[in-house]
Amino acid sequence: MVLKMKTYNHNWAVRFFTLWVGQALSLLGSQLVQFAIIWYLTQTTRSATTLAIASMMGLLPQVLLSPFIGTWVDRGNRRLILIAADATVAAATLVLVFLFASGFILIWHIYLALFIRAVAGGFHQSAFGASVVLLVPKEQLARVQGFNQALYGGLNIISAPLGAYLLSVIPMQAILGIDVGTALLAIAILLFIQIPQPESRSQTQATFWQDFKAGFRYIITWRGLVILLGLVMVINFFFSATEPLTPLLITNHFQGDAQKLGWWLSSFAAGTVLGGLILGAWGGFKRKIVTAQIGLILTGLSTVVVGIVPADLFWVGLAANSVIGLLLPIINGSFGATLQATIAPEMQGRVFAFILSAAMLVSPIALMIAGPFADAFGIQLWFLIAGISCTLMGIFGFFSGDVMRMENKSDQEAQHVVTEPS
Repeated sequence: MVLKMKTYNHNWAVRFFTLWVGQALSLLGSQLVQFAIIWYLTQTTRSATTLAIASMMGLLPQVLLSPFIGTWVDRGNRRLILIAADATVAAATLVLVFLFASGFILIWHIYLALFIRAVAGGFHQSAFGASVVLLVPKEQLARVQGFNQALYGGLNIISAPLGAYLLSVIPMQAILGIDVGTALLAIAILLFIQIPQPESRSQTQATFWQDFKAGFRYIITWRGLVILLGLVMVINFFFSATEPLTPLLITNHFQGDAQKLGWWLSSFAAGTVLGGLILGAWGGFKRKIVTAQIGLILTGLSTVVVGIVPADLFWVGLAANSVIGLLLPIINGSFGATLQATIAPEMQGRVFAFILSAAMLVSPIALMIAGPFADAFGIQLWFLIAGISCTLMGIFGFFSGDVMRMENKSDQEAQHVVTEPS
């Protein structure tokens, strides 16, 4: 079947950024809750196993359920899915509010709430991502992606200290209540915002499994997208382990203390905000895939610097780390804009969910390998290999005609034709 897209570009900025502000506040509330819960578990149990299980409760739904969630999103009304997701988060958090207030809270209650919130978050992320292309003109997608990346970086800077401050002045249930309030505010805004739906001219209704298989087939038959996904998985394999290894890089290699670690993390977060704002103002090169590939090469080279810098040149490593932080939102935003502009709107929920699941699937494997590797051969060597791999993937992308042609109008139109389910 051939599907067409209905878009509302008139006054798009007012409509989109009204929705964006509501979702940003909801995200802030969620990050405050995430910080508060992790700190509560840390102080209460002092158990690494408990924290690992809590992390898995947030990770597993994204890895295992994302492809199915994406299919549901593409079959449903995206605005109603966003409302239901925010309402589910609010309900799960409200239960925790009553449990903390009554003093009957147990660890498994928190695990269950984290799992439910993660499932709802998966629906929310997929539905919101698939809605952006229906609300924002194609030529503005990269700028919007830049503002999104700046938002995430800004929240990473303020959520932890704000959460720590709130924990010192108000009880746990009050912090949880903030998240309930921000979720309800996001719902209220959604009630007044119309999100266009892809319209189908098909007279037949595909089943869930037909839609699921169509999403998978859409990816594997698009050579450029398969190659791009492979590049992302290779890079994510190495870089997903660099963050947990960073404290050891500071203490073992640079002989640093908590203050140096704070400078390192803050420089990265500040770079992320700046990079997002730069992309938001600039929009990248006309061909967004070129912006992303150049960013990959520069990120790889900066990571190589981190991997070879001597211990007495901490500030050189710090500068390279800031550059990495600045480049990542430009890369992610440009890749995101490329995919949003080229993937058929009616397929975006499924395709983005498949990509997210595949990209995250390599992270647990990398973490299992990186620890013993760093213990045996040194932490810097892992950063060096990560930087070299990122540089090579960026160069390879430039030499891949399938990747570089992804934004071509002819390729895009070809991909927007989906065969009738049999």
